[in-house]
Amino acid sequence: MKIKKAELLAVTGRKEQYPEEGVFEIALAGRSNVGKSSFINTLLNRKKLARTSGQPGKTQTINFYNINDEFRFVDLPGYGYARVSRTQREAWGKMIETYLSSRESLKEIILLLDIRHEPGEHDRMMYEWIKKIGFKGYIIATKADKMSKGAWHKHTSAIMKKLEIKDRSLVLPFSASKKLNVDKAWELIENILDYEEE
Repeated sequence: MKIKKAELLAVTGRKEQYPEEGVFEIALAGRSNVGKSSFINTLLNRKKLARTSGQPGKTQTINFYNINDEFRFVDLPGYGYARVSRTQREAWGKMIETYLSSRESLKEIILLLDIRHEPGEHDRMMYEWIKKIGFKGYIIATKADKMSKGAWHKHTSAIMKKLEIKDRSLVLPFSASKKLNVDKAWELIENILDYEEE
């Protein structure tokens, strides 16, 4: 996909502030610091469109990105960060749930996981919820440059076992820093959009 336009459209914590429905939206979910912002920036070939932070738990809003006026990436708050209050974590959880359960424009949710680590309890709960509400269950396994390509299969298998995924094609190793599998990530995005347009 040729990127002619990419902009931050809205930053919000409340449903009434969401952009108007109508354009397909692909939501990105994952733990704090898993690399959602880096994934967006790398795919769009922009350095700082999505704000990245070395501090986990930085994204405390739902961020909508307009791509070519054709679809949107929706960056959800990272979950599972221990060093925030329980009240704050519950507020983020409610924010995510409100968006995912009420948004008509939402066409797919992609879960980002760190390929180096077995999915944790929060990851498993999120993945089960994604499947329960009827989505495919795509996984972007980030930080794949931190290990040899030969190790990808083993770590992908560990993710699949933990989340009970049968289809290996649902899990894509990815690296923002080394731009590994950017083309395959775009194939995935385009397939999602084509599928919804049929």
